[in-house]
Amino acid sequence: MVRIIHHRIRCIGCNYCIEAAPYRWVMDDADGKSILVDAVEKRGIYTLVTSDDEYTDNLEAAELCPVKVIRIEKF
Repeated sequence: MVRIIHHRIRCIGCNYCIEAAPYRWVMDDADGKSILVDAVEKRGIYTLVTSDDEYTDNLEAAELCPVKVIRIEKF
């Protein structure tokens, strides 16, 4: 299992996460920040647990993020 954690409030909308994993990330037209699809929000932090199949693409998204607001945990 993979946990994806997104600190959306600090997102700058660079679009790298969407390029790395377009099935999991989309851009919000209202504020220009990325959205972690199907995530649950708690105090501005979005979390999603998903299958191992998504690990590589989302790890790339986290590594590409210039403000480091994406964290990937494999468990």
